[in-house]
Amino acid sequence: MTFAPLLAAPFAVQVHAFVAIAAFALGVVQLVAPKGTLPHRTLGWIWSALMAVVALTSFAIHTICTFGDFSLIHGLSILTLATLPYALWNARHHHVANHARAMRLLFVSALVIAGAFTLLPGRIMHDVMFGTVSHHGSCDG
Repeated sequence: MTFAPLLAAPFAVQVHAFVAIAAFALGVVQLVAPKGTLPHRTLGWIWSALMAVVALTSFAIHTICTFGDFSLIHGLSILTLATLPYALWNARHHHVANHARAMRLLFVSALVIAGAFTLLPGRIMHDVMFGTVSHHGSCDG
């Protein structure tokens, strides 16, 4: 394992990756910790902010070019930005089941599934995890 490929990546990629790692770790804590407590609510706001940063920074990353400069993974960012307010609104209005379902959806889709794609060969996080060296292109060529 080496962080060299990530540290050599563009700043937006670095921010996106480190914030996503923090969101994943905090998300695991949130999923297993007691719900409805002050720490859960406080950490939930922090997690929500982290998720917004992960989603927003993804739009500055253009390495998979399915639809012009964007890919299906950017669709997960749109899903995240749409689901976060919905989940928070449900929490504020004590619709616990809807809140929990939305937050689990965000964790699984935006962190677990999207994160799994970053571990495919040729991706920066694959190089970080397995110490390989790949060319990390952009839509520009």
